Amino acid sequence: MALTTERPRPRRIRDWPKGWWLAVATVCFGAFMGQLDASIATLTYTSLERDFHTTSAAVSWVSLGYLLVLVALLVPVGRFSDAHGRKLCYLYGFIVFTAASAACGLAPSLGALVAFRLVQAFGAALLQANSVALVTTSAPRSRMRAALGVQAGAQALGLALGPALGGVIVSTLGWRWVFLVNVPVGVVAVVAGHFLLPRTRTKASTASFDWPGLALLATASTALLLGISAVSGLTLPGAVAAALFVIAAAAGYGFWRRIKTSPFPLVSPTLLRTRQVSAGLIGALGGYLVLFGPLVLVPDVFGSHNTAKAGLVLTALPLGFAAAALGANRLLPARWSDRRRALLGSAAAVAALLALIPAPFTPAWLVPAFVLLGLGLGTFTPANNTLVMGAIPAQAAGTGGGLVNMTRGLGTALGVALVTLTLYLVPDPQRAAHVAVAVLAVAALGVFLSNLLQPKQSPSAAKAHEPLEL
Repeated sequence: MALTTERPRPRRIRDWPKGWWLAVATVCFGAFMGQLDASIATLTYTSLERDFHTTSAAVSWVSLGYLLVLVALLVPVGRFSDAHGRKLCYLYGFIVFTAASAACGLAPSLGALVAFRLVQAFGAALLQANSVALVTTSAPRSRMRAALGVQAGAQALGLALGPALGGVIVSTLGWRWVFLVNVPVGVVAVVAGHFLLPRTRTKASTASFDWPGLALLATASTALLLGISAVSGLTLPGAVAAALFVIAAAAGYGFWRRIKTSPFPLVSPTLLRTRQVSAGLIGALGGYLVLFGPLVLVPDVFGSHNTAKAGLVLTALPLGFAAAALGANRLLPARWSDRRRALLGSAAAVAALLALIPAPFTPAWLVPAFVLLGLGLGTFTPANNTLVMGAIPAQAAGTGGGLVNMTRGLGTALGVALVTLTLYLVPDPQRAAHVAVAVLAVAALGVFLSNLLQPKQSPSAAKAHEPLEL
C-alpha cells in the first residue's frame, strides 16, 4: 500500500552521482524546522505569562513537555524506523508536526498549548530520529562529515532565524504566529521528501520491543525535570519535589539495569560501552545544554518590552554556529581528525563563556561572546556526530541517530530547566545572568573533557556508511 511502503526516487535522481545531496537538502528541511521551532518558542514565554496569567515555571513546560516526549521516543522511534523504513517514518513525522503546529497556533489555553506541543513532539521524534540516519546512509563515507556539517548548518540557520524572527513576530503579530510559520515549511518538505529521499535498503530485525525500558526512561526524565521545575517556582509542595528526585534516581538506575539484562534492550549496552559512542553522547548532551541555555536566559533578562532586541542579540549565537558548521570543514586542515576538531570547538565554547562571566550583560559584550560560542559549538557538533555515527553499523543507523538526538533533547531540556531554576533562585536579573553563564561554562568544560575521552583513532571495527538505495 502507498501509505505503508516507501516509494523509490525517480530514476533520474537516483542515478545522478550527486543525487545524494538532494536527500541531504531534503533532510535539512526537518533540521531547519525543528530548530526554528525550538529557538522561536522561548521568545513566547513572557507573552504567554501575560496572556494566561501564570508563572515562568509553568510556561517553561511549553518547551519541557515537548522535550520530554522527544527524549522518551527518539530511541524507540529510531529502532522502529530501522525495521520499517526511515523515509516512511520521516514523512509521517512531517505530517504530524505540521498539523500539530497549526493546532498550537489556535490553542485556547496554556494546558491545550502544552498538549498540542506533546503531539508536535511526536512528529518531531519521527523527524529527528531519522535525520542523522538518512544523511549518513545517503552520503558516501568520504563526504559524511561535509554532509553532517550541512545538516548542522541547517539546524543553526533555524536557530539563527528563530530568535530574530520570533522577536519580530511576537512583538507584531503575536505568539500564535510563532507556531503557524511551521505550516508552509512542512507542506513543502513533505512533497520534497516524497520524491527526493532514498528508500531504506538495509533493515533491522523486528525483535521484541522493550516497553519496560521505555517506561523507566520516560519516568526518569519526566520526574527529573518536574523536580527541577518544582524548585523553580512551580506550585508543588516541597515533599513532592523531593519525591520526584528520588523517583528520577530510582527509575534511572532501573533503566540502566534493564538495558544490561533485557534480551531486547531499548539501548544496546554494546554501543554504550564503545568509548567513541559514550563520550560523544556526553558531549552532545553538554553541547546542546550550552546552546539552548542562553535562548531562555537572554529574553528574561531583557524583559518583555525588549523582545525584538533580545531576539537580535541571540541571533549572534546560532549565526556563529552556522558559519562554523558550514565552513570549518573547509577552513581547518584536512589532516585534522574529528577528535581534534571537537576539542578545538569545545575549547572555544569554554573560552567564550568564561569571558562572559565577569562582563556586563549588554549587547556590546553579548554579541561577540555569542559569536565565539556559536563558532565553537558549530565546529564541535558535526565532528562529534561523525565520531558517534562512525562507530555505529549502518543497519543500526536509526537507533544511533535516535541516541544522538535523545541526548541532544535531554541536554536542551536541562539547559531550559537549569536556567529557569537559576533565574528563580537569584532575584536580581543581572546577577542571575552571571550565575547562569557560570553554570553553562561548567557544562562547556564537561564537553571539552568528554572529547579528551575519545580514542585518538577510530576503532577498526567502525563500518563505512555507503548509500543505501535500491
